[in-house]
Amino acid sequence: MYQARRPSRSTFVTVRDLRYHVRTWGDPVPGQAPLVLVHGWMDVGASWQFMVDALEQERWVIAPDWRGYGLTQSPQPRPDSYWFADYLGDLDALLDHFSPGQPVDLVGHSMGGNVAMMYAGVRPARIRRLVNLEGFGLPATRPAQAPTRLAQWLDEIRALRRGEMDLKTYDSADGVARRLMKTNPRLGADKAAWLAQHWAAPDAQGRWAVLGEAAHKVVNPQLYRVDEALAIYARIAAPVLSVTASDDSLGQWWKGKFTLTEYRERLRHVPQLTEAHIDDAGHMLQHDQPERLAALIEDFLG
Repeated sequence: MYQARRPSRSTFVTVRDLRYHVRTWGDPVPGQAPLVLVHGWMDVGASWQFMVDALEQERWVIAPDWRGYGLTQSPQPRPDSYWFADYLGDLDALLDHFSPGQPVDLVGHSMGGNVAMMYAGVRPARIRRLVNLEGFGLPATRPAQAPTRLAQWLDEIRALRRGEMDLKTYDSADGVARRLMKTNPRLGADKAAWLAQHWAAPDAQGRWAVLGEAAHKVVNPQLYRVDEALAIYARIAAPVLSVTASDDSLGQWWKGKFTLTEYRERLRHVPQLTEAHIDDAGHMLQHDQPERLAALIEDFLG
């Protein structure tokens, strides 16, 4: 199994009445911005371990588990869907707790990259530098799609309550590791075995269950409005590094409905933008090429 070079510490803080789990590495350094890492959909803060181990410089690193993921408490009573704006509220409260008087360096992956971009435009003074790792956003929508989207949301809530959207469980941690390697063929067995211990845990029946609420699978009833996203991008004051991987995740997911070309056109609205590319990597580039990614980020953060 993979051996962490820089083991993390776990802490729990109250965030908007939720018991939030946060991993930290290192210690605060006067005058140095904390490095805050926010994970993507169906992931956990521990997912950053390989990249943190690859950092050359020692610094204070903070990586929360988003609400309903990992060891962070789910809202009670448990919701039948999650709302994007809540991630912004949680991040705002986390930064108030860990860095109330100092801007932070913020790195977000996938869904976390989307959160980071939105937050940086809404709270521009709170971010010193921003790194977006394949946080693409979503395909453009039209108002005419609203009735169908709301109906889909209602149908999926109904399916969730019937148990039809429950996440698969596994007979052992090895089963979880095999699932991770199937999803990402570049992930080695040693890293998969380590991740499995943090990505899932035994349930009451002794089955290994993913540490993520099934309600995260329910579609957002609100349409993604590109014009609103671009207005927020335009207000980002921090320099932004956008990193994409050689595997075209957008092409695989959306089959032409949303492309890398469209994504890059949206990024033109970011006032201070640098783009970078990592070869031989898929969407989980912090797993596939942690050394290259760490070097890119450290160079950008300066």
